[in-house]
Amino acid sequence: MLAMALAALDTTIVSTAVPQIVGDLGGFSVFSWLFSGYLLAVTVSLPVYGKLSDTFGRKPVLVVGAAVFLLGSLLCALAWNMWALIAFRIVQGLGGGALQGTVQTLAADLYPLEQRPKIQARLSTVWAVSAVTGPAVGGVLATYADWRWIFLVNLPIGAVALWLIVRHLHEPVRRRANSRPRVDWWGALAIFACGGVLLTALVQGGVAWSWLSGPSLTLLGLGVALAALVVAIERRAAEPIIPGWVWRRRTIAAVNLALGALGLLMVAPTVFLPTYAQSVLGLAPVAAGFVLSVWTLSWPVSAALSQHVYRRIGFRATAMLGIGMSSLILLAFPFLPYPGSAWQPTLLMLLLGAALGLFQLPLIVGVQSTVGWAERGTTTASVLFCRQTGQTLGAALFGAVANGVLASRLGGASDLDSVTRGYDTGTAAPEPVRGAIADAVHAVYLGASAAAALAFLVLLFLAPRRFPVLTPAPDSGSDTEDTHTAETGPPSR
Repeated sequence: MLAMALAALDTTIVSTAVPQIVGDLGGFSVFSWLFSGYLLAVTVSLPVYGKLSDTFGRKPVLVVGAAVFLLGSLLCALAWNMWALIAFRIVQGLGGGALQGTVQTLAADLYPLEQRPKIQARLSTVWAVSAVTGPAVGGVLATYADWRWIFLVNLPIGAVALWLIVRHLHEPVRRRANSRPRVDWWGALAIFACGGVLLTALVQGGVAWSWLSGPSLTLLGLGVALAALVVAIERRAAEPIIPGWVWRRRTIAAVNLALGALGLLMVAPTVFLPTYAQSVLGLAPVAAGFVLSVWTLSWPVSAALSQHVYRRIGFRATAMLGIGMSSLILLAFPFLPYPGSAWQPTLLMLLLGAALGLFQLPLIVGVQSTVGWAERGTTTASVLFCRQTGQTLGAALFGAVANGVLASRLGGASDLDSVTRGYDTGTAAPEPVRGAIADAVHAVYLGASAAAALAFLVLLFLAPRRFPVLTPAPDSGSDTEDTHTAETGPPSR
């Protein structure tokens, strides 16, 4: 949980210190790469760390990842200009990818199926607490100390986490058919290059340059070529980083696609709801943050209780129930009265968190239960990779949707920043802008509802009715004696 807290806090604590960072280092035109660079590094490193943890064990990967993250944090605190800070944030992201994927995999390694919902709920609580406390801690440190402390605060937390991991995490010795594991380093390098190029095109397209400009087309073309290279390398590799079975097995493929849609729909509330709350409802930033953060309260509670549902109706049916409810809740947002009251979107976010708790956790617990130890890291990493990629796609897609609506309503306004500039935070925007932003966010929520419906259809038509859950062999240190059983009742079977 402490290791996960490093990655969770880092996604929220930096945002409130951006004005102080820019004021000290300059580089306002590129500061968005403080977040994009970190996101790119986490996303493209997830499948690599997943395969490495299956090859060498979880503990060494987690220790190395935490060390890299802490090194990146220290370097960020010592940054002398914006470009140096961006480079060191990428180093942080390379460590963060190991933390996110390996901790989720360990939850399945260390605890039997019936205990995993409680453990996953605790990990969700880490993200919930970080979502609430991160911005506040970042603002306090930036205001009363120095922005460099938002990175230095990681060091004591990480030191305790490393000490606990080294001292108390003991993995059983695993018997392997191949005593000399080989790592597909060329495949890892190709995945880094391909993911970096494609995600850069998605993050910067429509922001730094137009979608049909030379840089966008060049990056997209290069990304497609590198994707073909990845396929060619992985087909020939003895132990590929992204093995073909990840997409050939119906259960894993369905969960990957469904959680990719989850990443897509999460962009609507996380990116656009705060702007809606401030510009349309006239809330102050703190109150707008509360409207968003309430889903982090209901999500872990619902996730913890989901075991009582999927023990009776199965992983697939529980996830379909959760994502079906999510689609209806997201669809209800455009029908809120205009301009409305703050309690209305707050209630919808509370319900949305509860619905997504029923959706995400059963899929993660279920898909981890269909593979043995030697495949669990790769499987978990593929799921998280698809969710992260979905978020990146969602930011690009829904950003284009919002900008299109704003342009049509306001006669050429190009983005949310340009139409909201010029009025004080905490008061509603001028009426034409207010209505345009409301329409733009409504369109985004309709798109998010469609993404949830797509996830429902993926589970309905692609996922098996019952997940093929593994029954562990008596020798828990063996990777070769697990047997498949259909998920037909309580998880203990």
